[in-house]
Amino acid sequence: MTPGPARYLLRLDDLCPTAPRARLDRLQGLMEEFRVCPILAVIPDNQDRELAMEPPDPDFWARMRALQAEGAVIGLHGYRHLCASRGRSLVPLHRFTEFAGVPEATQRNWMRAGLAILRAQGLNPRLWVAPRHGFDRVTLRVLHEEGIRVVSDGLARMPFQRGGVTWLPQQLWAPVEKPWGLWTILLHTHTASDALIDDLRAFLRHHAGQFMPAGQAMAEFGPKLPLTERLYEAAALLRFRQRQLRKRLSGR
Repeated sequence: MTPGPARYLLRLDDLCPTAPRARLDRLQGLMEEFRVCPILAVIPDNQDRELAMEPPDPDFWARMRALQAEGAVIGLHGYRHLCASRGRSLVPLHRFTEFAGVPEATQRNWMRAGLAILRAQGLNPRLWVAPRHGFDRVTLRVLHEEGIRVVSDGLARMPFQRGGVTWLPQQLWAPVEKPWGLWTILLHTHTASDALIDDLRAFLRHHAGQFMPAGQAMAEFGPKLPLTERLYEAAALLRFRQRQLRKRLSGR
């Protein structure tokens, strides 16, 4: 990807039958209005009580199938979203994760079980979205074995290959205008405020033409990152962790 107008992806995380329906309705309305084909990060068997915000929606899986048919890309979002491991992730943004540091046999079993659940619901997961950005080299090896060759993560400004898979970087948690590169805007369906969704609508009014279908971005992967981008990635990670530290210290 060469310098020029920035391109954007939209990713919705923590999708499961107990996700807030009204919020998902608003986000789906934006996708339809502006013809955005997002990444939908679906938890196969949610056991995270923090995400059990409403009674299970009997129409959830049908909604996911309909969005997939309209061009959305389904992401395997972990297995049960239970983040109890303190293993070090390749993208070390959080102290506890679901997969990083977990034995390979367990990761493989979780991965296969998650894929089986989504496929039984008529979904075709095409990429990996790690809960809390938590995954390691074992995870990448298991993903490769199971036929998932793309991860949505990393803080670079362009897609790249690493560890035998293609990375689509995810660097934004709100819409922000950028001069160039490929930028994934992530919204969590259980915490996205009305104000944040309004901001996304305003951003789409001006930049909808710069949003790529996720499937197209997956097909336009890049090579290994050049040195300048590796340095940018490392600096971005450092800035993120410094912000996290300041938040923790201010909360004491």
